[in-house]
Amino acid sequence: MARVALVTGGSRGIGAAISVALKAAGYTVAANYAGNDEAAAAFTKETGIATYKWNVGDYEASKAGIAKVEADLGPIEIVVANAGITRDAPFHKMTPEQWHQVIDTNLTGVFNTVHPVWPGMRERKFGRVVVISSINGQKGQFGQVNYAATKAGDLGIVKSLAQEGARAGITANAICPGYIATEMVMAVPEKVRESIIANIPAGRLGEPSEIARCVAFLVSDDAGFINGSTISANGAQFFS
Repeated sequence: MARVALVTGGSRGIGAAISVALKAAGYTVAANYAGNDEAAAAFTKETGIATYKWNVGDYEASKAGIAKVEADLGPIEIVVANAGITRDAPFHKMTPEQWHQVIDTNLTGVFNTVHPVWPGMRERKFGRVVVISSINGQKGQFGQVNYAATKAGDLGIVKSLAQEGARAGITANAICPGYIATEMVMAVPEKVRESIIANIPAGRLGEPSEIARCVAFLVSDDAGFINGSTISANGAQFFS
């Protein structure tokens, strides 16, 4: 029986690429999404991957959504915590609302996604947790105090979960993408995009599929001894 993988934010952008890659690798995939019903329906129609709607920033909604996935597909053995938002502003202009929105989704959302499935992973003596962090969680970024804080915090979650889960056969790892050619990045003005690429030694943006391949490796049996690690996929833009 195929292992069940949950990908949060899994119907668009990097998350969609991860969902597709995991399905191609033989996993049964559930893609969570927050609000875009039209995009989720189109994604399911195109890929055959089931989509489930809930807000990862809400623990009870996450718990109920995860229960629905498991009722439909079976126990979740793989979690890819990919859901994330930005609410950018220079710190002196950042509002408490902008802070809390990002914290709730990008940081608390990881807790809300992993916590309900953690007991089952421990009981079955197997689990894979992959958190999609960011280059900006490693180096910081102007106008992203909230976002950078969450993505740095995600790395702390992974390192701690790795130590707690190792004896139960659970691994927890992070991926820090650099600038990836998602819909959001491609929508910025061309001159801004060119300035971003100018700072990437590889001379290009990354592709969502390149992040997806990192995930596919980390959740595989081949990666069973990799735990608490961070893969930096950024075209040599930053070394940690």
